Amino acid sequence: MVPFIPASQLKSRYNVLGHFYSLAFSSGRTVDCRSVLEIVAKRDVPQDVSGLSETCPDAVCIMMNPGSSRPLVKVDTVIPASRPHDIMHASLVPTHPDITQYQVMRLMHYLSWQHVRVVNLSDLRDPKSGKFVERFTVLEAEEQSEIHCVFSGERKKELARRLGPQERVPVICAWGVSSELDPLIGRCMQQIAGRRVLGLLKQGTVDKYFHPLPTLQRAKEAWVSDMVALCRQGSEQ
Repeated sequence: MVPFIPASQLKSRYNVLGHFYSLAFSSGRTVDCRSVLEIVAKRDVPQDVSGLSETCPDAVCIMMNPGSSRPLVKVDTVIPASRPHDIMHASLVPTHPDITQYQVMRLMHYLSWQHVRVVNLSDLRDPKSGKFVERFTVLEAEEQSEIHCVFSGERKKELARRLGPQERVPVICAWGVSSELDPLIGRCMQQIAGRRVLGLLKQGTVDKYFHPLPTLQRAKEAWVSDMVALCRQGSEQ
């Protein structure tokens, strides 16, 4: 098992930048969102960070939702749900990472990756997974919209930009094993078909990939070690 690097060390090695916005519906409902997160080795952060959205990352990691990640500066970007293409033009800002993202940084260290892009099954910001499931279910039913999900048909162009070239960028799936996410997982799997997918599958399933941050510390350490081994094996194929 690889050594478990403390978060304090990871903070000194990597910068985290995200695109935050509020999604406004014609009904008057507004929801806080994050469309993308860029985790970059400090020495590789460009002077103009807006260019990161156009660069090809070492990998793209797909997780459930942004969790407790939040901007470190004030963000007042409001995007109408009727203008999904506006989400693509990300203004990246310094970001306080969710603790799950430290697991991604540990992978980056052991795999010598300099840049990982994180997207989610849903852009909805909510640190509580149970509440998040209820929120996205109600939102889709009442607004008749899937726009909060980058894997929806309305955001295909943005998704292609996020994922990068199919032959170059591996996709790490790590959204968890809850069947309540099935509507979102189904959209995602359809859009990433044909790409090189890496992740720790729950036995007996084809689309339930273990989350990077299980409850037990030993399980957290095992996720990192197992993913490092899997990614190294995948790079040799």
